[in-house]
Amino acid sequence: MDHRSFNIEEELKKLPSQPGVYLMHDKRDEIIYVGKAISLKNRVRQYFQSSRNKTAKIEQMVSRIARFEYIITDSELEALVLECNLIKEHRPRYNTMLKDDKTYPYIKVTVYEDYPRILFSRDMKKDKSKYFGPYTSAGAVKDTIEMIHKLYQIRTCNRNLPRDIGKERPCLNYHIKQCSAPCQNYISKEEYWKSIHRALDFLGGKYGPVIKMLEEKMQAASEEMDYEKAIECRDLLNSVRQIAQKQKITDSGMEDRDIIAMAKDEKDAVVSVFFVREGRLIGREHFHVSIATAEDNSQILTSFVKQFYAGTPFIPKELWIQTGLEDEGVIGEWLSGKRGQKVKIVVPRKGQKERLVELAEKNAVLVLSQDKEKIKREELRTVGAMNEVGDWLGLKGIKRIEAFDISNISGFESVGSMIVYEDGKPKRNDYRKFKIKWVKGANDYASMNEVLTRRFSHGLKEAESLKEKGVDEELGSFTRFPDLIMMDGGRGQVNIALEVLKELDISIPVCGMVKDDNHRTRGLYYNNVEIPIDRHSEGFKLVTRIQDEAHRFAIEYHRSLRSKGQVKSILDDIPGIGPNRRKALMRRFKGLEAIKEATLEELSQTPGMNALAAKSVYEFFHI
Repeated sequence: MDHRSFNIEEELKKLPSQPGVYLMHDKRDEIIYVGKAISLKNRVRQYFQSSRNKTAKIEQMVSRIARFEYIITDSELEALVLECNLIKEHRPRYNTMLKDDKTYPYIKVTVYEDYPRILFSRDMKKDKSKYFGPYTSAGAVKDTIEMIHKLYQIRTCNRNLPRDIGKERPCLNYHIKQCSAPCQNYISKEEYWKSIHRALDFLGGKYGPVIKMLEEKMQAASEEMDYEKAIECRDLLNSVRQIAQKQKITDSGMEDRDIIAMAKDEKDAVVSVFFVREGRLIGREHFHVSIATAEDNSQILTSFVKQFYAGTPFIPKELWIQTGLEDEGVIGEWLSGKRGQKVKIVVPRKGQKERLVELAEKNAVLVLSQDKEKIKREELRTVGAMNEVGDWLGLKGIKRIEAFDISNISGFESVGSMIVYEDGKPKRNDYRKFKIKWVKGANDYASMNEVLTRRFSHGLKEAESLKEKGVDEELGSFTRFPDLIMMDGGRGQVNIALEVLKELDISIPVCGMVKDDNHRTRGLYYNNVEIPIDRHSEGFKLVTRIQDEAHRFAIEYHRSLRSKGQVKSILDDIPGIGPNRRKALMRRFKGLEAIKEATLEELSQTPGMNALAAKSVYEFFHI
């Protein structure tokens, strides 16, 4: 729907008094906010009513709304589930967003098999396996599984047992004593299952029996002067004790629970989660949250809980949380449905429970303060470096830099690269590749002229098209012009850029990145003067990164083309031109130059070419 034909006042009158989800769009038709409501009519209308209670962030969001849409649901619970899915899909800028998209590893025991295996898994499926976790460290999980194989000699192969017993020789794991080779019937099914039960006890936190076993084996090996085996037992014993020390008992309730608390500043929040499984603290993790329009801890934690548990397969029996949640009843119902049994949400007020939540909060405060220092250092490296470059050139407010480079080998498949840095960081979504169409042979200046002409001509045409549609904001990477253009070279490349900009009547500062005889960045060429720069400064490091990135991107593209074969034709990149039409064009015109110069009528008269294919070829070489 065109936002210009959307009358907000009229549409507000049509809102139903039913539960559902609403989506706010800006004039570029991007979804900027997703919310749920018990009554769509009451909730959505609140945004557009004058009220002193609205925060500055809400006011800013409302000022950007061009239209809204809504989806009716049968219940508030359905609305919550739909809201979670839509937020995950669209990541609206004004929703409080969980920045980290982490998945956690599990230890999977395939107890439904006759001869079970113990595996690393990123998913928790309903496949009759027994799962342990989630754990916060993939490395620790892999180390634990490796140790279990050493302790209990559990198989790792994919053989179908008992069907395949005796069909193949035992694998290497048998020879290094990490598998008891049930594939050869070297161990009975009953004995193998005893090992599985011991491994399950170990994963469940019963370390006493294995510690006692290893101590006895180590002592016996020492008495028999089998020192190699004694050292092996000692190392395993130390590993088991380390795991036992990490998984401390937190309480005697032996429940699965997550303990959640947060700390925030003006823009961001950190949420700490302690994972307790069967009464043992198995790990902790922190998550960064952009707080957007949320104001208090309850709103932030509500958004976190909905997004985090929408994406994790394991739901604990209890959540101990720092403060009460909005929509706590419906969230509890949703979590209970996902778990398959009642999930309790508790705000501890005293005793050990409260101390554990306070501990989680202290962790969040610590991480947030450490991140602030990291952000300061990052700003010096990025925004600070951009400002430094601007100071050298006498330019203010540089936010976006575009850099260009050309790559070819003896004129074969000349390509151009455009890379973009915003606020001192690469913006890879805006990078662009150009296969040279108009220039024959190795001519870097002419190739650069083509790349710049195509880049800025396209931007002007796209901007004009958007203006005709009534959209005056910059949409794509081509319509967004840089504050500074950086050329990989000195006077010659800068002059090429200035000629193109003058011809297109565009005013953008251009400087060259000059290298010394050792191919290292030496200075900047700007306004016919080479400006020396401090090689120890952050600005110098930024210029070097930009120059290296432009060169890398061009070389990488060139290499990808060469890897497809030196005989690949530029015609292969034209939509609608396959091998048969390419051959027909080459038979008629005898070469690329003649195809480039052909009229639309001449192209359409080529055997096998229709009007659409001819237009595609003509526009490829002329637009």
